Amino acid sequence: MQVSPVCVRLLTCTVLLCGSVCSAQNAAAPAAPAAPASRPAAIDLQDGDTFVFLGDSITHQRLYTQYVEDFFYQRFPDRRIHFHNAGVGGARAWDALARLSDDVLQYRPRYVSILLGMNDGSYRPFDADVFATYQQDMSTLVDRIRAGGAVPLLMSPTMFDARAARSRPNPRRPRSEDMLSQYNSVLAYYGRWLQDQALESGLAYVDMYGRLNDLTRLARGEDPQFTMIRDAIHPDPPGQIVMAYAMIDDLGLRKPLSGIRLEAGASGWKARASGGSVSKLTATDDGLQFDWTADALPWVLPPEAQPGVDLLKLGHKATKESLEIHGLSPGRYELLIDGTSVGQYTHVALSRHIELQGNSQTPQYQQALQVALLNKQKNEGPVRTLRDSWRLFQSWARRTRDLKSQPGNTQLVQAIAKDESRLATLADTIRTAKAEALAIEDKIYAANQPQLRHFELKKLP
Repeated sequence: MQVSPVCVRLLTCTVLLCGSVCSAQNAAAPAAPAAPASRPAAIDLQDGDTFVFLGDSITHQRLYTQYVEDFFYQRFPDRRIHFHNAGVGGARAWDALARLSDDVLQYRPRYVSILLGMNDGSYRPFDADVFATYQQDMSTLVDRIRAGGAVPLLMSPTMFDARAARSRPNPRRPRSEDMLSQYNSVLAYYGRWLQDQALESGLAYVDMYGRLNDLTRLARGEDPQFTMIRDAIHPDPPGQIVMAYAMIDDLGLRKPLSGIRLEAGASGWKARASGGSVSKLTATDDGLQFDWTADALPWVLPPEAQPGVDLLKLGHKATKESLEIHGLSPGRYELLIDGTSVGQYTHVALSRHIELQGNSQTPQYQQALQVALLNKQKNEGPVRTLRDSWRLFQSWARRTRDLKSQPGNTQLVQAIAKDESRLATLADTIRTAKAEALAIEDKIYAANQPQLRHFELKKLP
């Protein structure tokens, strides 16, 4: 029976993980105390770099990952950054180790974010032995990512919404009241341990847990049934944009998109700008006109994520696109961009500044939305195919591990043989999905280039 080269390499990795490697690490002599690690700077992805999202089913959902990709596609159109989703439903840290070589390190990433823990806690009240397994496997995972030349980015597990679980009982997965009342606290403990590890080792840390819980608590002050996690485990699109924002903020990437300030002076109108350049600024009989070339596009997401955008006030916080004009004669003005009316504003509002990032009428918003929809197409197509194909490998790896402790289990032997037969096509599936994703990526980088925009401000009668 022929097994794909991918599976052969991963089989070797799995055997090592379950045997001599872990034993050797446990037997190693303690290292000398190291100097305290410094706080890491913001991540810095450059042209040609690769970013890998490693995780479980919440990463497999391809939502928070997609929204972070949107941010980079829209905010950094001058550099081609590659993204790879390495999430598999049901994964624990051990499973991530088993496929690390071929599903993560072979892409030669610069950064690898790690979102694990939801399954590692085993959906039960705190258990010291379960936590010890998680600690060991996560520590090994971080070490191996570093040894592979990448920078690990640690992220807390997300929220378990016990209220949502109580309101939607699942007869296939009954949960005890102890589990419902305690599991969110278990995840908090796992997250705080991760935060300590990041602090001690000088790694970046993203707090997914805190933001999801805090926003849920605030929203339930008005609506006791509010949830961003209807099945208690997997955040819906609004919750996933909260997660994406947590990454952008905690990794040091949050800043305004652009600002245009126009001011009338004794020698005429003058412009100051950030995030782009103003040209051909001239006064007209009823207002102003100028050309604007931005460095980037606003962070615009697919429509299903909009409730999360509104909840966070995301545009103002992470992609502020402001226009401020001083010296206009009193009155009300219409703003047109490339001939399209995008709003009417008083001279007072314009002098205070208006924000355009959430205005769906602007050409730059529509351009950014086109980029987001192309990325959604990539994630719903080849990326989904790729992630679903790795589910089979995870089952095979677990059965191979279990067979070591049950050598006479004929059912396991038969299941493994069946898995290996089906895994023979995994390498071809990966190759095809990567090619299809790259073709859509080409379209994204053709669509995300900022264009010269013509602004006109006309005074209304």
